[in-house]
Order: sequence, then structure tokens, then C-alpha cells
Amino acid sequence: MAVPTLSLTDSPASVSDADIVLLAVRKDANGPELLAESGFEWVAEAIDALDVSGATEELVRIPGVAGGPRVVAVVGIGERADAASLRLAAGSALRQLNGAVSVAIAVPTDDAEAAAALLEGAALGAYGYDGYRSETKPRPTSIRLHSVFDETAVGIDRVRSVAAAVARTKDLVNTPPADLFPASMADLAVEAAAAVGIDSKVWDEQALAADGFGGILAVGRGSSRGPRLVRLEYAPAGASAHLALVGKGITYDSGGISLKPMTALVGMKTDMAGAAAVLSAMVALAELDVPIRVSGWLCLAENLPSSTAVRPNDVLRIRGGKTVEVINTDAEGRLVLADGLAAASEEQPDAIVDVATLTGAQLVALGHRIAGLMGEDALVGQVRDAADSVDESTWPMPLPRDLMQYLKSDVADLANTKLGMTVPGMLLAGVFLQEFIGKRDGTETRIPWAHLDIAGPSHNTAGGFGFTGSGATGVAVRTLVRLGEQLAAK
Repeated sequence: MAVPTLSLTDSPASVSDADIVLLAVRKDANGPELLAESGFEWVAEAIDALDVSGATEELVRIPGVAGGPRVVAVVGIGERADAASLRLAAGSALRQLNGAVSVAIAVPTDDAEAAAALLEGAALGAYGYDGYRSETKPRPTSIRLHSVFDETAVGIDRVRSVAAAVARTKDLVNTPPADLFPASMADLAVEAAAAVGIDSKVWDEQALAADGFGGILAVGRGSSRGPRLVRLEYAPAGASAHLALVGKGITYDSGGISLKPMTALVGMKTDMAGAAAVLSAMVALAELDVPIRVSGWLCLAENLPSSTAVRPNDVLRIRGGKTVEVINTDAEGRLVLADGLAAASEEQPDAIVDVATLTGAQLVALGHRIAGLMGEDALVGQVRDAADSVDESTWPMPLPRDLMQYLKSDVADLANTKLGMTVPGMLLAGVFLQEFIGKRDGTETRIPWAHLDIAGPSHNTAGGFGFTGSGATGVAVRTLVRLGEQLAAK
């Protein structure tokens, strides 16, 4: 996990000595408008000669002048110059600027939020994963922003923590499954948590059996590398709210006995992206001393077929006592999450949010860039507000109670899915999970809960866009950090 050094400067000279200086162009009906600090007026003539339009993500490189930077890069921001557009543009530019060691951003802003967005986008876009390449690609190691605001106004510590959290998530998701398995991911989580003062507890196979975590135990039964449950606890003094985060952590998903088709097996190392996002968001919240109690539950297992694997028609007893008949062993994420949600509910938090690469149906319904969002209306609204504020796309989906008819079992309380007919799979999974959300003590009211299905957005299989390259995206981390901040401020 290598995050560039981030800094601010109010000195034009310290901008010009960078390898590349980044400027922006806004698309306007009257022609492209250069957004640049003083001293770069000459670039306006160059962009006219190059027919630059200012369209979103358009990037041109212009040779520097004597006494100035070696190269000036100009990125299009589209028609608006708000924080979202600047974040995307800076990220797109850094993603495309290969070979630069130091980059200075000389885009003027009269708003501290926009300045922070420029830095954040640049840091996100500079990410690269070369852990398994024989030759590494050069990446920017230093990003400097020319700004009239100081570090406190920009919140540079927050930018650093969030960028590092997203990078950690990407690193975990990008790691090959031979090297990242339940026990190793649990060890990494404990190490990362301890570094920022987060307490942790790990359940191995024996402890999972003793404490009634039948879903996680069953899903991991087919692998020689056993399952784990990790509980993380960040509890700063003075915290008035308690947020529980539950992450699906299937380190590799073959489908189990219900084996996936060959093409669907590729990419299944990413099925732990929800757990990675929960871990990284909690580390960022702790680094930033956000005054909110957060408990995190990482539900870790490797879903493989073998003579010991869970079978269709097996019945599992989930934490808390409910039983589930397994109809499809490839609907395993909801089984591990059921344990995590039930355990999280026992602590009576103010809200529970789970994050999971849960269903292929999410990808069919919403594609690769929009996460499905379900749950209790008020909390769904809060999660969506948090996501919107950091430019992560979500779309609220219903949880129709009539879908419960498809979860009936002849022998157990519930079935884990329905075969042999077309059902709205993303919604059916949400309805299943809702059954494991606990009630408020002494009432029939469920604890507020929201479910983020990030199956599509967690992994970019196409070309890069904005600050997102190919591979793992780190989606949901920034949403969870912002949600924690917003709940702490209430």
C-alpha cells in the first residue's frame, strides 16, 4: 500500500519545480476556460492550438518553458468546477500520468472542500498494484497542491487517511487467493487494527462451533484453510452513537458443490471486498479520532467443493438459533452475513450496515458503477446521503415481503434461495438478510439496518475511469467513513 506524500504550498516556485504541473480546463459554450494559478497564462494559447475542449477526463501534455516544470498537463473537468468534478478530474489525470515522480496541482479554488477534493482525487488516481509484477511501473510519490488554505482548512489528515484506507482495500482485494485466505486476512486485520488502537477478537473453527456460528462454519467447511470471524471494536471516550459494520469476506468463491461455470470463477478472489471495506473504514475512523463507537464484523471463509463441503439440503443453525436449509451452496454470502448480523444485533447498536459482493443480480440490475442499497428507510437515506457526498453511486431498492414465499423450506425456518424460476435475486437476498436483524430490547422494532450490495462496483473489469483504474475499486470505504462522521455529529 503506497500512498503518495500529500502536501500544500502557497509558493509558486515550489509548484514549478515538480516533474509535472497539473492545470484544468472547463468546458464552456464560449470556448474552453483555463483554470490555472498565475504564471501559467501562456498555457491558454497552447490549449487553443491543440483544440482542447475541456471535456471530462480529456488530458493533454504540453512541454514546459524555461525555468518552469518539465511538463504541464491539462485535464478537462466538464462544464462544472465543483468538488465532485475536480475530484474526478484530478484522479483521472493522476491515473493517466505514468512515469511522473512528483506532481503539483495549480488549479485555483476559493473553497476548502474543493481543494480537499483535488488532493483526494489525485491520491486515489495515483494508486497502482504491482505486487506480483517482475517490473514495477513508476507511480507519483509526491502530490503538492497550490492553495490559499492551510492544512487544517483542507483537512489534509482526513484526505491522507481516506486515501490510505481505499488503497488498503484495493491491495487486499487485488491479492491472489492463494496468498489471502481467512486466517491470513484475519491476521492482517488484527495487525492493522492494533496499529490504531482498535481492539480485536478472532474466532477459529473450534470457537465458531462453540459459539453457534453455523453459517460461517458451514461455508468454510469445504476448504483446508478454515473460516474465521473477526470482531473489531473502536470505542473512543465520549462516543454517543454505536454503529455496527458487517462485511462479507469470502476470500475465494468457487460456488462450492454448486460449482460456478468456468468463466464465472475468474474474479472470485474479490468476494471479500465488503470485509476489506469495513476494516479499512474503521482504521480511517480511528486514525481521525471520530467520536463514534464502531464494531466491525468480518465474516471470513473460503467456499470450495470437497468431500467435507456443505451440500444442498444440509440444514445450518445460524447464531441465535434460526435454521436455514441450503438450496444453493453458491448463495453462501448471505449465510456468513446472517451470523455476523445476528451477532452484531446482540449488542443493540444504534444502526447496522452490511457491505457485501452479494449477488450477480445486482450487476444485472445496476451495472458496475452503482451499488444496490436496501433496508430501513431512514438509515438508507443516511447512507445514500453519505455516498452522494463522496461521489459513490448507490440506488435504493425495495424489500418486498411477498418474496418470503420463495424462502420457504420443508424442513427448516428458511431456505437460502429459490431455484427453478426467475426471482429478483438482489431483493431476495436482502429479504433473507433482514430476517437476521435483531429487535430492540423489549420491543418488536428491528434495529435500523442498511445493506449495500457492491458486487458490480467492487471490481472494475473495464478500462479506467475517473480516479478508478482496472481491478479493485475500494468502493464503500469513503461512504462508510463519511457515514461514521455524520452519525458522530448528530
